[in-house]
Amino acid sequence: MKTLHDTPIKCHDIFKALPDQQKHIRVVLTNGVAGVGKTFSVQKFTLDWAEGLENQDVSLLILFSFRELNLIKDEQYSLLMLLHVFHPTLQKVTAEQLAVCKLLFIFDGLDESRLSLDFYNSEVLSDVTQKSSVNVLLTNLIKGNLLPSALVWITSRPAAANQIPPECVDRVTEVRGFTDAQKEEYFRRRVSDEDLSSRIISHIKTSRTLHIMCQIPVFCWITATVLDHMLTTDQRGELPKTLTDLYSHFLLVQTKRKKQKYDEGHETSPQELMEADRKLLLKLGRLVFEHLEKGNIMFYQEDLEQCGLDVTEASVYSGVCTEIFKKRVCDLPENSLLLCFVQFLAAVYMFHCYTNKEHKGTGGLPGKEKKI
Repeated sequence: MKTLHDTPIKCHDIFKALPDQQKHIRVVLTNGVAGVGKTFSVQKFTLDWAEGLENQDVSLLILFSFRELNLIKDEQYSLLMLLHVFHPTLQKVTAEQLAVCKLLFIFDGLDESRLSLDFYNSEVLSDVTQKSSVNVLLTNLIKGNLLPSALVWITSRPAAANQIPPECVDRVTEVRGFTDAQKEEYFRRRVSDEDLSSRIISHIKTSRTLHIMCQIPVFCWITATVLDHMLTTDQRGELPKTLTDLYSHFLLVQTKRKKQKYDEGHETSPQELMEADRKLLLKLGRLVFEHLEKGNIMFYQEDLEQCGLDVTEASVYSGVCTEIFKKRVCDLPENSLLLCFVQFLAAVYMFHCYTNKEHKGTGGLPGKEKKI
């Protein structure tokens, strides 16, 4: 096997060849676990380019999210039409201009893709005005049949990265998250009270699990949310040291915030509100669990409705979700809603099902389910 050597590289240098490399870098694949900062890296790169700070040899940077592309996976578009639909400011860009510009296409979130990328059997496409499926457009762009001089940057979680054949990729990079020093810096910036931030940092260091997980920036946000709340309220009890404890407290904190924001002034008893919260959270848990079994990590409006969830009602729980993405893109469906929930909800749902013996169709789980 070929020995691989890690080489640190700055985000804005990912298309630049290293001193000992002669190969032109055209397609870059960036890996990283969920929440580690892949999308943030893309946004930073884009902002620096837009502000004229980096990569000014690129004439046009075009960003696509696989979440958005999923919405039109069954439609027919030319590459030029795709640009016009997703980026209305590029309406006047012509095929002739695309041919002479130095372009950079960024496709963020391959792991969220519901496209069927076939790099070996799809038709060859070289005309930016020719209509085809989004699958064919992407594979031809990545392979270099379509706009062969264009740069392509793809981000993905590791498990989904193998959808792109190695021969189509010139460089693989990995976002590894915070160093120990950056973890502490994050909490000191996130929590303005110096004494409080020091207590949070000190507590995290007492738990090997939490300290390791804080390598992931989004986990730092969850941790700060929980510990800040617990240390600044009258809530008593031991601070969470495990992922289960932390996520449980996070769920409680966000539910309390939801009550303060949306439920005050309602003529509903606290018991009725708690029962409504419980039912909704279990529906969310069922949604996550059933789609994780299918390998889906993104959920659409129709998926919510199939689980008996009202879209407006579910959006109130935005703090319980990793992210809510809601955007109208020109001619695309106005109410396309995509949700990505904390997977912990799936575990809560399964715990509830096993303790209440209500779960049906577990997909062939073994007979000792109650030990899970």
